[in-house]
Amino acid sequence: MQDTIQQIAVWAFPVLIAVIFHEIAHGWVANLLGDSTAAKMGRLTLNPLAHIDIFGTVLLPLMLLIANTPFLFGYAKPVPVNFYNLRQPKRDMIWVALAGPGTNILLAATSVYLYKFMDTMGGMLPTFLSVPFTLMAEKSIQINVALAAFNLLPLPPLDGGRVLVGLLPQPYSSIAARIEPFGFLIIIVLLMTHTLDLILSPVFYFVIRFLMILAGQS
Repeated sequence: MQDTIQQIAVWAFPVLIAVIFHEIAHGWVANLLGDSTAAKMGRLTLNPLAHIDIFGTVLLPLMLLIANTPFLFGYAKPVPVNFYNLRQPKRDMIWVALAGPGTNILLAATSVYLYKFMDTMGGMLPTFLSVPFTLMAEKSIQINVALAAFNLLPLPPLDGGRVLVGLLPQPYSSIAARIEPFGFLIIIVLLMTHTLDLILSPVFYFVIRFLMILAGQS
């Protein structure tokens, strides 16, 4: 029980940062490209209360943590985007979709450097600071890479699915878009059958290894 509480403590902040910045990135890029829906609804804020989804931000990561799955992910309330307000809807939808996973990769890379800093300089800090900071940096790498990899699956309504719809010519684009109402059902089936683990695990470990090498961490 104590171990579970400690795990929740070091995971909570990285999960919140990962999912909140993911959604803000979608809204911010949409605003740049002509759709101010998220801005007008107050969703371009760092206030976690505006973004937390009870299931996606709290219960899902908690269940995956308790189940000891190979990686952890979650989600916040989706930022509202009206694609018809974008200057070039089909093209700009791709950039809006990529903004979320792209931000997670940037957060993961930043966390790698923070982890490296704590590895080299952590001895200068008291243990009660160095240990949780090191653990949270490690968890931040994992959650951000997992969130990026998961969202880039080419399955609507995930970000990768929206990129696929934006890239495909007609009529294939419309065919792919029609999968969206069934997307989460497909994801649940993939999750329950552990097929999602088989798909994402190689990507997850490759990206983490790549980021660690870039930062000079063997």
